[in-house]
Amino acid sequence: MIKNITGSIDFCEHLRGKKATFLLALSNTRTASIEGITQAGIPGKMYLTPTLDSEFVFSGEVRSLGDVAKTSKGVPTPALITRAVHLLNSYGDIELLNLGLEVNPKVQYIKQHNFDITPSEAISDGANIDAQAVFQKGVEFGQNYECKNDYIILAESVPSGTTTAAATAQALGYDCIGKFSSSFKNTPNNVREETIKKALENIDKNEDIFSILGKVSDNMLIFNAGFILGLNNKTPVMLAGGTQMACVLLIVNKILKTMQGCIDTSNLALCTTSWVANDKNSDIKSLIDMNELNINSYYADFNFSLSDHPALKLYDEGEAKEGVGAGGALIYGYLNGLSQEQITKQVEKFLQ
Repeated sequence: MIKNITGSIDFCEHLRGKKATFLLALSNTRTASIEGITQAGIPGKMYLTPTLDSEFVFSGEVRSLGDVAKTSKGVPTPALITRAVHLLNSYGDIELLNLGLEVNPKVQYIKQHNFDITPSEAISDGANIDAQAVFQKGVEFGQNYECKNDYIILAESVPSGTTTAAATAQALGYDCIGKFSSSFKNTPNNVREETIKKALENIDKNEDIFSILGKVSDNMLIFNAGFILGLNNKTPVMLAGGTQMACVLLIVNKILKTMQGCIDTSNLALCTTSWVANDKNSDIKSLIDMNELNINSYYADFNFSLSDHPALKLYDEGEAKEGVGAGGALIYGYLNGLSQEQITKQVEKFLQ
C-alpha cells in the first residue's frame, strides 16, 4: 500500500504505529488570482483555499464560507482525505504555520505559528518577497521547534503553488520544464507558461539566490527550505506533498551547493499520492533525482475505485491529485493500520 519512488522503504517502516505532528503551512500568492491558472479552490475566492482547508482539517467545518471548497468542476478539496485519516487514527497534534494569509482561519484551541509574513504578489509582476528574511524565519523556527510526537508531517495549502514552484525551479537553473503537476487534469500550459515567462523576465541570472527567490517563488517554498535546514535532521520529517515539496528540496539543494554545505537527510522523506506519482503530465521522480540529497520518497497506493461518488471519481480521472498533505496523511493512515475502504467510507460521509 506504500510504494517507493526513490530510496528504501525502511524510513516508513521505522515510523509504523507512531504518532506524528501534522504541520500545515498556509500561504497566499496573488499568482492564484491570474484567471485560469489554478482550480485549487472556489473561482473568485482562491485566496480562501488555505483558510478553509485548515479549518476543515482541524474542526471538520469550514467557518469562513458556507461549504467545503470545491473546484469549478466540483472536485472537493483533498483536505477531506487528510481529515478522514485524522478521525480514524488521529495525528498527535495539528499545528498551523501562517506564512502569509489574506484571511486567518477561525479556529481555537490549536497552535498557530505566526511569522509576520505577508501574502506574496503574482510572480508575473515580481513576487516582492524578502526571501532572505522568510528563509531565516524558517531556519530559526526549525532550530527552535520541539516536536512532541515521533515525527513531523509537513504539509501545505497554497493555491497556484505548482506554478510558483515550476518558476522557482527554472529560475534556479534546473531542467524541469513540463515536470510539475497541476490541480487540473490537463495542465493549463498556455496560462502557466506565459506567467512563468513573465516571471523569469524579471530576474538577472547574475543575481544571488535570495534575490531570485524573492521575485519568482512563494513564501511556503522559501520558509520550508529554511525549516528543513534549521531542523537539521533532529526529528524525522515527512514532506507531505507532490511537486511543490520536490521544489522545496531543490531549493535546499541549491542553497547547500551555493554555500558549499551539506546535511544528513536520513530523517527526511517526501510522501505523495498515487495521482501525482502516476501523472503522465508531470514527473516527480525526475524532480527528486535532480537534487543531490539522496531523499527517500514514496506514494500511497490509494484511489477512489471503491467509491461511486462522482466527485471523488474525478480524482481518479486526474483532477486535483494532491494538497493539504493528502499523500502523507494516507501513508500515516496505512502505517497505523487503516485500509483503503475505511478511508474511502469516511471521505464519502463528508459529501453526504
